[in-house]
Formats: sequence, C-alpha cells, structure tokens
Amino acid sequence: MSLSFDTLRTGKKYYLQNYGEKTEFEIMKVTGDYDFLIKDLLTLDTYLLSDLVKYGKGDDYALWELEKTT
Repeated sequence: MSLSFDTLRTGKKYYLQNYGEKTEFEIMKVTGDYDFLIKDLLTLDTYLLSDLVKYGKGDDYALWELEKTT
C-alpha cells in the first residue's frame, strides 16, 4: 500500500513510481500544503514534489519510504 503525502517527513528518503517513471528522493523542506522541496538521489537536482505528480496519478502510482542502510 502506498503512502500519502500527509505522511511524508523532512529528512526521510522515498521512492515514487508514476506513469512508468521511477524516482528516489529525499524531502528537504515542506513548502506548503502537501508540497515539498525534494532532492533527487540519483541526479542531486532539487525541485518540487508537485512537479512529479502534476499530471495526476497513473495506474502504476506507488510511494514508499526507502529503508535505511547501515
């Protein structure tokens, strides 16, 4: 079962799949109602989470917290 945006926390890392695209990111800052500044863990780019889901949620939509590795 996927997470909802109201359960996301600053400093945590997440995996998002939507419309065939897969992204791993870290929440850097809460910017407003259910929107966040995120850092892509692969490219290190920063952008808003709303940009990833601005076209809606596809049939493959999934959002999970990444587990810590030590």
